[in-house]
Amino acid sequence: MAEPTAHPDVARLVAQFDELAVPTYDTVSVPHARALLDGVLRLQHPATPVAGVRDVLLPGDAGLLPARVYHPSPDEQPPLVLYLHGGGFVLGGLKAADRPCRALAAASGCVVVSLDYRRAPETRFPGPLLDCVAAARALAADPAAVGGDPAQALVLVGDSAGGNLAAATALELRDSPGAVRAQVLVYPCLHPALDTPYASYRRRADGPLMTARELAWFWDLYLPSPAAGRDPRAAPVLAEDLSGLPPTTIVTAELDPLRDEALHYAARLAEAGVAVEETTYAGAAHGFWWMDAALSQAAELTELLAATCAGGAGPTWSAQA
Repeated sequence: MAEPTAHPDVARLVAQFDELAVPTYDTVSVPHARALLDGVLRLQHPATPVAGVRDVLLPGDAGLLPARVYHPSPDEQPPLVLYLHGGGFVLGGLKAADRPCRALAAASGCVVVSLDYRRAPETRFPGPLLDCVAAARALAADPAAVGGDPAQALVLVGDSAGGNLAAATALELRDSPGAVRAQVLVYPCLHPALDTPYASYRRRADGPLMTARELAWFWDLYLPSPAAGRDPRAAPVLAEDLSGLPPTTIVTAELDPLRDEALHYAARLAEAGVAVEETTYAGAAHGFWWMDAALSQAAELTELLAATCAGGAGPTWSAQA
């Protein structure tokens, strides 16, 4: 089998990063890493107009949390999406995710709620997850509070670390049948970097755009101890029973160290009787959805996410080479 090659957009961006000597996250402090991530705004298209955008507070595990509601048609009650941002549990937030969320709300016609859950290392596992579960329960109980359709369950969407939190939240909400209509996991991290069994971690250890060393740095900041990484709430792929989960869409990037664990999770979900659809973006690198001005595949992904959020996940799964 031929070695996959980077999409031309990815190759150009890597060359730009190399020319500018952009450091990797694991080589700088947490505040510096957060500032680097905020720089992603320079790689995003201008903000998509959305009819209604407002900041609200939602219940978290230890108090109220900031959230931002993107409502494409405030006079109507469209389906509701809870979006959990990526950033390795350490980075990211409402600012970095603002433009992707605007684009998703406009393309899908759904109400998108972006949650500012607490981040590591200030709040380690399970705090960020408990925040997401509390907010999801509140939104599922009263979608109309943010302008969503009270007759439809919510859709969970998360990318990278947010994909981990979305998957773990779906597992936690199995005790509330009908709360979640679908889950959408975009290049999710589902297993700690320490002692990972997945070959893509070795094949793609140096990226592009995300390295195994950076992933290990994120996990070290998130977990209070290595033993916590064996908890399925931290590593959803380790859950013994995946039955009863909602229809699932999983998106992977071909050149991502995390690809194999996402494919494994998709296969396990299918074995458990869960409807799963998996899409791999050829030549893509981790994190590409947040960089739509530099990486053209981001727009394609927005359309896929929009269709999924509006209509639910598809019924089939197949690993794409």
